[in-house]
Amino acid sequence: MESFESLIASQVPVLVDFYAEWCGPCRVMKPILEELKRIKGDKIRIAKVDVDKHEELAATHRIQSVPTLMVYKQGKMLWRQSGVIQLAELQKIVEQYE
Repeated sequence: MESFESLIASQVPVLVDFYAEWCGPCRVMKPILEELKRIKGDKIRIAKVDVDKHEELAATHRIQSVPTLMVYKQGKMLWRQSGVIQLAELQKIVEQYE
């Protein structure tokens, strides 16, 4: 399994979704993220991190609410927001970093 550090070091933007199975808004984000991946293809990587299974990683990144989405490129966090984000808005955000 790829480490979080090597994943976010990618030249391609990486959208990280910190989520929890019990979280209603996280379930709302799932089809939005799937559609974004379908639209963007190889121009983006999407990684999902279950905060209950990866508590240390969530703590390191100061995740206080789910879903929290972050965009990384070459190891740098470029954008972060908590809560549900609509597809059109998320697509615009991601395209800034391609």
